[in-house]
Amino acid sequence: MTRHTPFLCALAASAIFACALAEVPMGAQQQEPRGAIRVQTNLVEVLASVIDAKGRPVPDLTQDAFDLSENGVPQKIERFEAETNRPLDLVLMVDASASTYKDVKFEAEAAAHFIRQVVRPGDHLAVFQFDETVLELADFSDNVPKLQEAVRKIVPGAGTSMYDAVALGANALRRRPQQRRRAIVLVTDAGETTSITKFDECRRAAIASEALLYSIVIRPIKSESGRNTAGEHALITITDSTGGALFILDEFEQIEAMFDRIDRELRTQYLLGYYATPNPPPGSYRTVEVKVKSGDLVRYRKNYFAAGASK
Repeated sequence: MTRHTPFLCALAASAIFACALAEVPMGAQQQEPRGAIRVQTNLVEVLASVIDAKGRPVPDLTQDAFDLSENGVPQKIERFEAETNRPLDLVLMVDASASTYKDVKFEAEAAAHFIRQVVRPGDHLAVFQFDETVLELADFSDNVPKLQEAVRKIVPGAGTSMYDAVALGANALRRRPQQRRRAIVLVTDAGETTSITKFDECRRAAIASEALLYSIVIRPIKSESGRNTAGEHALITITDSTGGALFILDEFEQIEAMFDRIDRELRTQYLLGYYATPNPPPGSYRTVEVKVKSGDLVRYRKNYFAAGASK
């Protein structure tokens, strides 16, 4: 035996191992007699909120209460968490345009109350204001007094860059660690006037972030003829795509109740996970449908981009 023999044996063993792997689909390990764990990396996760006829979250559902499909094909739910306790990363975006500023003190106090409620151990929240520009007032933090102080420092501006605000918040959340829930709470009059970001870019950024968008629309003018309803309709479309919810306030005093409702919903979410079958092409735009057998309303992220996309 020469001194090269151990090396050649090792090389031969490596080649045999490589050939064995070549027959195993990417992202999975071949089942072995002893029950080796199957590994698959393309788990699609959907957060679902189930709402009853009175607008209240429905708790205590089991996995068999849900039906899930992708692009019309039924999917097997492989992972299920009732009332998931995953930590939350949340962006609070507050409209500081002139049309909302007259109520800004009340708005700030309601937001401060919401921050105290929603931030639990492990959660992080960032505060932004937007008018003709978008300004970060506090980076992601669990320091509740610091975050409350930030919302009390909102100053008035001129325009309303709503699309810019949503896109910036979405991109900030995409940089946060994985395996955390993501949400944007947007308080606005929806009177889009000054954004550089276009509607389609904004919607795509929101979907790609995998964040739920909760929109609180304050109507300073009740008559449709005096409002920018195009902004409202655009926000309805974006909010629905992400699986969040949109609330219309005709009286500003309703805002605290809306914040409370969002907080309750964020704490009673179901996590559904599945491996898409058939495997979608990388970068493809997918449509998800979730139903509950009780017929209650389900809010969830309806679209996503398959892994491998340049989003």
